[in-house]
Amino acid sequence: MTHPLPLTMPAEWERQSAIWLSWPHNQETWPENLEAAQREFSDLVRAIATTERVMVMVDFTQNEVAVKTLGSWDNVTCVDIPTNDAWARDYAPTFAIDSQKDLVAVDWEYNAWGGKYPPYDLDQQVAKRVAGYLGIAHVSPSLCFEGGAIEVNDRGVLLCTRSCALNPNRNPGLDIEEVESILKQYLGVKVCLWLTGNAIEGDDTDGHIDQIARFVNSTTIVVATDGGTIGPQREGLKQNRKDLEQQLEFYGLDHYQLISLPLPSPFTFCGRAIPASYCNFLITNELVVVPQFGVDEDGEALQILSPLFPERQILGLPSKNIAVGLGSFHCLSQQQPEIQKNI
Repeated sequence: MTHPLPLTMPAEWERQSAIWLSWPHNQETWPENLEAAQREFSDLVRAIATTERVMVMVDFTQNEVAVKTLGSWDNVTCVDIPTNDAWARDYAPTFAIDSQKDLVAVDWEYNAWGGKYPPYDLDQQVAKRVAGYLGIAHVSPSLCFEGGAIEVNDRGVLLCTRSCALNPNRNPGLDIEEVESILKQYLGVKVCLWLTGNAIEGDDTDGHIDQIARFVNSTTIVVATDGGTIGPQREGLKQNRKDLEQQLEFYGLDHYQLISLPLPSPFTFCGRAIPASYCNFLITNELVVVPQFGVDEDGEALQILSPLFPERQILGLPSKNIAVGLGSFHCLSQQQPEIQKNI
């Protein structure tokens, strides 16, 4: 579907009307701990719903108990949209605003992070189905991408990684100028900052930005660091920070602040190396929900983030079981901006 461009993606901390999530049900994603992951997911839903509408996508025919339980909670709406997996950040629409201040669903081409986890046919349909449910315009850029690969502020600056956007398993033949052109049209960004460091250990997305660098306000970015331990990812994380420092200076944005957010010490769970990162927090209207992994660094992460969000409550929630599926709260969620029109 065609729609007038450019569009603009609001920053995550701007006013939201809802958070979209998908019920975790894939036994291959959580082979040993699906029920425990579902409990952590339910805790996330309850926490968000205390202050904001939560929309949970779930196959009504396959998950009757989940529908009855979640649907009975205040501020929670279950929507009958079947999915292959739970990572709504990546396949649900990236919501943008057009020149008339109307909401638009941006539907990236989705191939499960480079074809890694078939089948993904249901997830490919989610953005279109959400747009239909909401009765809003739906647009499809010619770019294979995921929502977890992009991070924007409210001043036209975008963070992304080359390893994801330019990966031949997604966009063979596209160069960085072509990718930037699409991002500028569909997200309204003016400056793209590209990180070149490696993804964190255990990551299967080829380097999603929401594990390694996030805006916390218009001019402050938290950057994942290795916390002083020596590991295979340490040099890549240092390179990410160096990339940001150099590009911020190049674009005259050297008044931006970079704050280190150490990763938890590497750990395994259910036999897997877990790509755990406190950067995978979710910003809602009144909360910042921060994953906690049951390790020593959990408290430090909350202490670092707390002063950066003076108007929001910092809430740490258990995410160790969810993280076995190789993601956390931000990966599970997609914010729907609130539309504010002048009448």
